[in-house]
Amino acid sequence: MTTHASSLAAFLRSCRERLKPETVGLTSQGRRRTPGLRRGELATLADLSVEYVERLEQGRDTNPSGAVLTALADALRLSSDEKRHLALLAMRQHSAMLLPAPPPVGDDPRPGVRDLLDRLDPTPACLLGPVYDVVAWNRAGETVARQLGVLDTDPPNLTRYHFLHPMARRIFDDASWAETADEVVGWLRAAEPDWGSDDAFRALLDDVHAVPEFASRWAAHTVASRRPAGKRFWHPRAGHLNIRLEILFVGEASHWIQLWLPSDKGTAAAFDALLRTQASPTLRTQASPTPPGPDGALARGNEAHRL
Repeated sequence: MTTHASSLAAFLRSCRERLKPETVGLTSQGRRRTPGLRRGELATLADLSVEYVERLEQGRDTNPSGAVLTALADALRLSSDEKRHLALLAMRQHSAMLLPAPPPVGDDPRPGVRDLLDRLDPTPACLLGPVYDVVAWNRAGETVARQLGVLDTDPPNLTRYHFLHPMARRIFDDASWAETADEVVGWLRAAEPDWGSDDAFRALLDDVHAVPEFASRWAAHTVASRRPAGKRFWHPRAGHLNIRLEILFVGEASHWIQLWLPSDKGTAAAFDALLRTQASPTLRTQASPTPPGPDGALARGNEAHRL
């Protein structure tokens, strides 16, 4: 099992190795065994000894001061999300007793949250948990997500869906799939200090780690926070949709509501049509179209993946 000390060490090492010398005003001269900064270069930038940086990256120093962490964060050009992650790793490492224990992954949300989901209809919405289980959803959310295969597993999980479900590759183009993969893995990395030892978290990693696209991103130790985002994807019944994902944190930080808001009139009309289709038994039995292929023609031979 990964310890907080080794997590902090691995995170610092990963941040150093992906920071290009040119980014911090250094020149790349001679053969470099590391893809990013050398330890000596980081030590100089942070005004630390090379030996101390080595101890941190090897997990042999488990109590860096706030001043040291600040110097390293500045030298590594960490983003706000990365600074927050670094601080949480350090606190979990040497001040864990001062931090409240996070609720287990499987904790149920308050009943009022489920009632709120229902009241958000006809806006598609779902409730997500710390490892991106889809804990609950409203009628509109089910209408949109069911045809995408998001709700096929029990419990539904967005990480497993994105990396393991064949439909995820069909609804996104390559660039959008990769962008969303970066976000999903970044969310999990950010959640690791709190839930990394939870059985549900470890089981999720075991399931997806064999996927090379997940494993390479996980090894990079990049983090991301949950924030609103725009998405374009293909829906079997509604065609291409442009949505804005809005995020609402509800009480406990371990649960949040994700709303799918239409970004244009065409998507709003498609949502309305989907809801009407759900209410009509006749329309529900219509065959789903196949997504456009690379040349604009309809893709063939995907009947096995229709949901």
